[in-house]
Amino acid sequence: MRLDLNELMAIYPEQIWIDISPESREKAWQQTQNQSYSNAASRWNAYLNCLCLNAFTRWIKEEPDLQETLKVWPNDASLPSFWDVVNGTKLTLGETGLVLIPSDKSAFLEFRIPQEWVDIPSWAGHYYLAANLNLEAGWMRVWGYATHEKIKQEGRCGNLDRTYVLDPEDLIADINVMWVARELFPAKKLAVEPLPTLSKEQTEKILEQLSQQIDYSPRLDLSFEQWASIVGNDSSRQQLYQLRLAKQNIAPSLPKATNLSLWFQNIFEAGWQSVDTILGTRRQTLAFGFRTDAALNDVSVKGLKLIDLGMDLKGNAVMLLVGLTPEVDEKINIRVQLYPASGETYLPPNLKLGLLSQSGVTLQEVESRSQDNYIQLKRFKSPAAGGFSIQVALGDVSIKEDFVLSSEVS
Repeated sequence: MRLDLNELMAIYPEQIWIDISPESREKAWQQTQNQSYSNAASRWNAYLNCLCLNAFTRWIKEEPDLQETLKVWPNDASLPSFWDVVNGTKLTLGETGLVLIPSDKSAFLEFRIPQEWVDIPSWAGHYYLAANLNLEAGWMRVWGYATHEKIKQEGRCGNLDRTYVLDPEDLIADINVMWVARELFPAKKLAVEPLPTLSKEQTEKILEQLSQQIDYSPRLDLSFEQWASIVGNDSSRQQLYQLRLAKQNIAPSLPKATNLSLWFQNIFEAGWQSVDTILGTRRQTLAFGFRTDAALNDVSVKGLKLIDLGMDLKGNAVMLLVGLTPEVDEKINIRVQLYPASGETYLPPNLKLGLLSQSGVTLQEVESRSQDNYIQLKRFKSPAAGGFSIQVALGDVSIKEDFVLSSEVS
């Protein structure tokens, strides 16, 4: 049984619950679309952070007892240079530093804080808030907070992903305790070890190195001290951001990967439509019954989506159906089917439908026979931060569609 927002607020009244409307999601998406990012994962990370920031800012404005103005640190214009490589946003309320760390994981098992927000002197905050975004249900939950001192003393920091980890029970759930603490104990300078100073030559060499790979965050490609010295400096962080964008612009033009994660929010990129939309507007022209297909009965309604490729394979137009179902293990169950379009009853014979890995290796392939009204791949799973390609081929003509399931930047 799924509880609505009011019921959840009644069960956990000490925590912050904020409604996230479809309009709020669309606003955050448009904001990040108007910004530049080096890859799809970074843009998704920016979207989550923007959505979290907007929601928290709106909530703060409704708090009557807070006199200070909440400000983005260092400023709004700098946010893309942070979000392109790391998860989190720092805010200031008077002399107090607050760090928002959002996550869209379905289960809150631990609070994960990137090391940058704790061990870079200028980035560090006094309080760290764990924000969980449930995009499907349309709400944000602030599970609680931890102080910088608590994270340093009790957080587990792994060298593998450079993330401080706290268990949920380590957090203080009642945010009112934080407001009282601010009044009783004015913010003081945090005890954070200074970073080494890099020479101009070292900085230029590192920036050149880090700008070579733009399809992931390079935060683990250097020692923490070197990386922190780069991103902890406003000038070199902005340089890195601009270099990564420049590398993206001069890279070979590749087809844009479709972000399937957006489908769960009813956001579709150009050319994509939901099955319900298709059935509502073009039902008479489709030669297949999505609603009666037993193979699709267990597919999530929000995850089942359709794309009209509109492609001309020797005069044969086909339609690709991708169904998505979230699993409890943070993976996405995926069903891929291919149907005839334009009123045709059968697919052309010898039409191939293939599943490819991100490196281009064929993982599955099926081929149509003379009277197949659809073909399908075996159901498969993809991690919540993975990617794959679907290829449709007839003779020597083929078309490949790339897909990505984006999650937060680690």
